[in-house]
Order: sequence, then structure tokens, then C-alpha cells
Amino acid sequence: MTTVRLPLFPLNSALFPGLVLPLNIFEERYRAMMRELLKTPEDEPRRFAVVAIRDGHEVAASAPGMPDPTAQPERGPAAGFGPDPLKSFHGVGCVADAATIRERADGTFEVLATGTTRVRLLSVDASGPYLTAELEELPEDPGDEAGALAEGVLRAFRQYQKRLAGARERSLSSGADLPDDPSVVSYLVAAAMVLDTPTKQRLLQAPDTASRLRDELKLLRSETAIIRNLPSLPAFELTRTPTSLN
Repeated sequence: MTTVRLPLFPLNSALFPGLVLPLNIFEERYRAMMRELLKTPEDEPRRFAVVAIRDGHEVAASAPGMPDPTAQPERGPAAGFGPDPLKSFHGVGCVADAATIRERADGTFEVLATGTTRVRLLSVDASGPYLTAELEELPEDPGDEAGALAEGVLRAFRQYQKRLAGARERSLSSGADLPDDPSVVSYLVAAAMVLDTPTKQRLLQAPDTASRLRDELKLLRSETAIIRNLPSLPAFELTRTPTSLN
């Protein structure tokens, strides 16, 4: 079992291998993380792990508020995640490689990272200025009939794109540039579909590529059928997740 210890960045969404992740870093715990990552030589990967939040708040409270206006805001690396942060996060995340870390004049950071490898969360350490985690790297097993499933998913995804573009009255990217590698297809489709975080997390932690593709094929057919009967799509993400500044 290959394990690694990395800085931990919890988000209200799941990160997939190959997905580009822009971040606006303003909380002190994550600013400290970026300052530490900048110490890594430019020719080496500046890696941190992204996990989806199961129970907690992406941004810690900075002032008293509801329901108790006298309560003091939490401080520290685990603020917003309870006494045992491990229980607040989903068990499978993704390593991110920060290609760009740019510090602004006010001390905040603009970061552009890319998901690389899936990892399983083993433990969380809150003793430093930011969370770190012990992680187990997860291999990507192709499973049975991944190639044939990928072809079916791509066909279904193109139909989904067309229906989605029509419902939103805007155009989406052409399917002509979609990849043909089954694992890449599975992650691209998982990231591109309009799904809630628990569903995306389920796709991320699928045991193999074929299982993820089978799940996506069902979701694509179901979602396309729903969109076909809707004159427009509601902004469901605004009602299911809090607004994030990251």
C-alpha cells in the first residue's frame, strides 16, 4: 500500500483526475498552505489533496451570526469541520497539482491546479496551521468491457449535451474533441454532468472504470429524459449547496 502525507483542501465539490481547478485563496489556513507549497522547487509538483465535504462548511465563519449572535467564530485549521475532521469528509479524494500559485498584494492567492490521482483518506492531522492527511493512492482498474461502455457513454453524453444546450438556450462544446480513453472519458463525463456532490462523489469512488461508466450511462439516459420534458433548467446548485468563494 502506497501512502503519502499531503496538505488537505476540503471543498463543497468533488475533484476528478484531469479536471482543472481554479481557486481563490483568502482564508489564513489556506494562505499558509500556499506559502508552504511555494517553497517547493518549480521543477517539482506542488501537490495537495482535495476532498469533498460531507458535513461542515467550506468557509469558516468570520463573525458572530445565527442562531447565536454572541457565539465567537471558530479559528484554526479544522474550523467548520467539528471535533473529528475525518468524519466531516468523504473518504475518497483527488490529488491536485498546482501549476500556478500567484500571491496578490493583499496576501490572498490565485491558484490554478489540476486533478491527478485518486486517493483514500486514512487520517487527518489538525496540529499545524492547515490540515494535512495521510492518504492511500488508488489505482484505476479498467474493469470489464470498459472500451465498449466508453463508446456508449460518449454517444449518450453527446445527446445529453444537445438537450442541455437547448434547455439552457446556449451552446456547449462539440463532442468532436472528446477523448476515447475509457478512464479519461469516465472522469470527463463525471465532471461535466450537472449532478449534486453526493452523486459526483459516488462516481469518483467507483471501484473501476467500467463501473463508473455503467453508472454514468444510467445517469445520462435518466437526465436526458428529464431535460427533454423541461422547458428550462432550474439553477438547482444554488439550492443544494452554499455559495463558495473558492
